[in-house]
Amino acid sequence: MANSKLIVSDLDFDAIKTNLKTFLQSQTQFQDYDFEGSGLSILLDILSYNTHYMAYLANMSTNELYLDSADIRNNIVSLAKMLGYTPNSPRAPKASINVVVNDGTGTSITMAKGTVFTTTLNDTTYQYINNEDITTTPVDGVFTFSNVTLYEGTLVKFKYTVDETDVDQKFIIPSSNADTSTLKVIVQNSASDTSSNTYTLSSGFSGVGSDSKVYFIQESTDGKFEVYFGDGVTGKKLENGNVVILEYIVTNKTSSNGAKTFALQGSVGGFTNVSITTNSVSQGGADSEDNESVKFNAPLNFAAQDRAVTTTDYETLVKGIYPNALSVSAWGGEDDETPRYGIVKIAIKAASGSTLTDQTKLDIVNGLKKYNVASVKPEIVDPETTSILLTSNIKYDAKSTTKSATTLKSDVINTITTYNTGTLQKFDGVFRHSKLTGLIDNTDASILSNITTLKIRKNFTPIINSATKYDIYFRNALYNPHSGHNSAAGGILASTGFKVASDATNEMFLDDDGNGNVRMYYLVSGVKTYANSTQGTIDYATGQVTLNLLNIASISNIRGASSTVIELTVQPSSNDVIPVRDQIVEIDVANSLINVEEDTFVGGSAEAGVGYSTSSSY
Repeated sequence: MANSKLIVSDLDFDAIKTNLKTFLQSQTQFQDYDFEGSGLSILLDILSYNTHYMAYLANMSTNELYLDSADIRNNIVSLAKMLGYTPNSPRAPKASINVVVNDGTGTSITMAKGTVFTTTLNDTTYQYINNEDITTTPVDGVFTFSNVTLYEGTLVKFKYTVDETDVDQKFIIPSSNADTSTLKVIVQNSASDTSSNTYTLSSGFSGVGSDSKVYFIQESTDGKFEVYFGDGVTGKKLENGNVVILEYIVTNKTSSNGAKTFALQGSVGGFTNVSITTNSVSQGGADSEDNESVKFNAPLNFAAQDRAVTTTDYETLVKGIYPNALSVSAWGGEDDETPRYGIVKIAIKAASGSTLTDQTKLDIVNGLKKYNVASVKPEIVDPETTSILLTSNIKYDAKSTTKSATTLKSDVINTITTYNTGTLQKFDGVFRHSKLTGLIDNTDASILSNITTLKIRKNFTPIINSATKYDIYFRNALYNPHSGHNSAAGGILASTGFKVASDATNEMFLDDDGNGNVRMYYLVSGVKTYANSTQGTIDYATGQVTLNLLNIASISNIRGASSTVIELTVQPSSNDVIPVRDQIVEIDVANSLINVEEDTFVGGSAEAGVGYSTSSSY
């Protein structure tokens, strides 16, 4: 009996064609038929290709229906919109300055909106502007504009006339580099009637009535944004002849992050003799939110429901307020070593720039106010870095590679660097020892093994000439297998040098006695002399080091360079290092020790293992 069924589970071209041939060969009409040598083979190719294309199209179309599997930008944006999420536009870098008008006269001076300042960074000049009129009066005859916020970019104004006959009329922001956080939407009554109203951005439908002067925004095609208005039920409806004015800043995004000095172009209120000081360097410039970020943040934003209750809510909302955030960590103040109730702490690592300025922190806190639960106060803190110092001894088979030990060392360093930047350097970046050692082994086929050990380091900045107590939190358990461990050699704690006010001669260092006491010592002919055997405490279980009142007069150079910090290095109990709360774990690649040497055993020069040596794992 002829087989009348086709196998439909295989959808690649070759499988489809084979299945079709098998089906036809099972029919009596095509028994002993030479498919390969006939014109029917071409028809089978066409049919197989068509089936394959249709299967591929169906698969891709299905993928585009779901946010987590979609790849096309327009589909991702559309699916995110269903969750009430609008991707972030580019963001202009912001700086804060003070401007003193040296030759000012009169009762007041106004710095007009759009006043131009310039800065030069990496041999490129950038334009900065203020985004609102600011008026000041003299104090003791001096006109001072304090904490002026500058935005990098060009102020642009675009107008549309409402035409109710055009059912497809859209109010598009024409530039893909427009910073929508600077957008001002003004609706003028008509071309002849200049009376106008400023509309505000609606973040939802709650509290929006038929006369609410609000606008909505969404990403349109080509990465541009579209402004739209209410329908007379939810939000005030535009009338025919209304003039829609869109005013915004077009920015160069990240290019001028880090700018420090600014110069006035033109005048302030007609005066050109000004002195400018910088309160905070330029930071916060960011690119448009990418696809992966939208796919990650949209569901979390939906879960937050425009309110900040859980720590995840805060992390999600902060990324919307401050798009330059690479990583965000939030936790309740009650979880700190010293509990503080009624606050939520937020640590932010910026994608570009250094730590956040005070002004940027204030802007984020103000942006969170409308989401906050009553009586809960957000507090922005700087990230703390825990550095990992590696010692890696690597054996390789010289007969299986043409690379030298130096070249292999360079390759291993590149592997470690890639792991460092790709996996670590963020709040959820856990250092996993076995993962790294596996990557080192896989760097080159000639590498036979590696024995990699680690220590961890934190820095603290002392207050010079002030008796101060210091708490340093490693937040990882430290190695202490028994009381008094390694006491004679200095325990598991080490520090860089410093001098104290009570002894201007001797350079001091810190170690521990294995019993939980931090000791301060100096060297006499290379021998430790303890100035204080109870300078502080070390909690091996929690990783907290406490230094009792310590009056530091000066800080020694570190690795030949002047320093403002003291380094504390310890031996962790585990080879895996976990970041906790505001901590970021990263490998100090430059100061790690990488040794690559030929394996004499496999090379035959250590026959029967005689003379062969291995590195200690401890």
